[in-house]
Amino acid sequence: MGRPSADTPIGTTHTLADVERAAAAVLPPEVRDFVAGGSGAETTLAANRTALDRVCVVPRALRDVSGCTTESTLLGRPVAMPVAVAPVAYQRMVCPEGETAAARAAKAAGVPFTASTLSSVPIEEITGVGGSVWFQLYWLRDTVRTLDLVHRAEDAGCAAVMLTVDVPWMGRRLRDVRNGFALPQGVRAANFAAADSTAHRRRGGASAVATHTAEAFSPAVTWDSVAALRAHTRLPLVLKGVLDARDARRAAESGVDAVVVSNHGGRQLDGAVPGIDALPEVAAAVAGGCEVLMDGGIRGGTDVLRALALGADGVLVGRPVVWGLATAGETGARRVLELLGDELRDALGLSGCSDVAAARELRTVRVPAGDGAAAAP
Repeated sequence: MGRPSADTPIGTTHTLADVERAAAAVLPPEVRDFVAGGSGAETTLAANRTALDRVCVVPRALRDVSGCTTESTLLGRPVAMPVAVAPVAYQRMVCPEGETAAARAAKAAGVPFTASTLSSVPIEEITGVGGSVWFQLYWLRDTVRTLDLVHRAEDAGCAAVMLTVDVPWMGRRLRDVRNGFALPQGVRAANFAAADSTAHRRRGGASAVATHTAEAFSPAVTWDSVAALRAHTRLPLVLKGVLDARDARRAAESGVDAVVVSNHGGRQLDGAVPGIDALPEVAAAVAGGCEVLMDGGIRGGTDVLRALALGADGVLVGRPVVWGLATAGETGARRVLELLGDELRDALGLSGCSDVAAARELRTVRVPAGDGAAAAP
């Protein structure tokens, strides 16, 4: 499968913002809101993007970048660029093949795909694609069931387990509340045996998905849970949703292999610090004791460069891949990752970096609030 034809909607996209606009034109409004929305007044959702735009990179001059490469490693494995596809639930809402199509796109791009606990395709079908698959885990009220999911992911061939630690329950996502959002019939959490009847039960003024997750997720996930998980699996362990340097340090001391500096894409605590602002302190706190990834608002190769310069080993990208799926299925998701790779190579070379390691030595400066860059064309 090569580049998309220029006479298709996805073939005329040149930025991830173009892909998002194309997806908005084809998605039902309430599904678009489910993917795009944040919690509360969506101040953190907006701040994620604003904070990235405030970071200016100081390029180096007179460097040979003729052999510029985006290749790197994540969790000890080679990747075509320091990017992984973030976990996003229920992808069959936007594309009939859902996570399977996205995983194929990630494999083609040479990056890991993270399958959500709430994937709408079973984990075995996702790993059957043959790429590098990480399994994202929500800690359930039933601990035995939780650890059974980990066993299942191991048996399916997953390369890592990513425990999300910032969702004792879903944040109050007002777009979904106002829409009375419920899962479409035929879309469910495929890793669970029983049908998710609560998630499909539409009620005015409430999110059925939030009701379902409140029933399923444990609000009592603690460091004891991390220790139990670390003892339970030999797979690399990643904690997603770390913003405080003290938590990051403790994670490294607990034998965690990586942390993801993340506010859940602005979908949990509204008012939480943007990941890019928390990143430098977290990277300093772990001091190489584990890898540091970052997500939240990544919309181009320059954003990846910014994160690398501020101490990240790599980034996760979520919503843009979903926009690609919605626009053109696997072809659309491939287009998103292709654009990201092309933009990252461009950003590396223009900043005087021949590789990802050199990007981590770049200096950055912060533009004062109100003086940030204009919106993407």
